[in-house]
Amino acid sequence: MDSRIRKARAEDLEAVSRIYEHILTEQEQGRVYTGWERGVYPTAQTAMDALEREDLFVQEDGGRIVGAAIINRQQVDVYAGAPWQYPAAPEAVTVLHTLVIDPCAKGKGCGRAFVRFYEDYALRTGSPFLRMDTNAKNTGARRFYEKLGYTEVGIVPCVFNGIAGVDLVLLEKKAE
Repeated sequence: MDSRIRKARAEDLEAVSRIYEHILTEQEQGRVYTGWERGVYPTAQTAMDALEREDLFVQEDGGRIVGAAIINRQQVDVYAGAPWQYPAAPEAVTVLHTLVIDPCAKGKGCGRAFVRFYEDYALRTGSPFLRMDTNAKNTGARRFYEKLGYTEVGIVPCVFNGIAGVDLVLLEKKAE
């Protein structure tokens, strides 16, 4: 795999939206479960908003966009009451949102490479406390993050990104 991760550009938005749609189709066909809803989250607007905030990153492999994620310091509101193992000031926390890898690139180490980039980025920007979340029913993501050393600190019932009835798993790790 010859991949590199970089800040997204406007011309990447179509490819990122295609990955969102591809994952939603995979879910509708019963091959994966994310808990996302077509037309609600994630959408092309999700990527556009992140691009405008300059916190959308993309992963290229052989010149093709195969992954994307939002990396910033914006903690979701339900993070406030979580039993974090590492109490940290907001400016010391880096959050990974909406990590997506095109199903066509599955099994090539793209997700692992993206999480490594996220961890390195957090260290480089001086905010080494890593937080993220996933739907409790997204067992694939939960296993993946566990293998990478992330700890589940709680599960919070909530409305998440406009989707009702979500049990949100909160995960954390300290980058080193």
